[in-house]
Amino acid sequence: MVDPKLLEILVCPITKTDLVYKREVEELWSKASGLAYPIRDGIPIMLEDQARSLTPEEQQSLN
Repeated sequence: MVDPKLLEILVCPITKTDLVYKREVEELWSKASGLAYPIRDGIPIMLEDQARSLTPEEQQSLN
């Protein structure tokens, strides 16, 4: 579980846009960059080289 206050202030490190918390997969998704940042042991890993690309279906679900 990620601290809700932390989620309010986190932004994508590349685009500086808001993130969507996907609790079921423990990731933070960025619509603007198309990346998913992992959350490990409750800690968001906000590094581009640790992120994965969102699938087209995942990107579509953010609309």
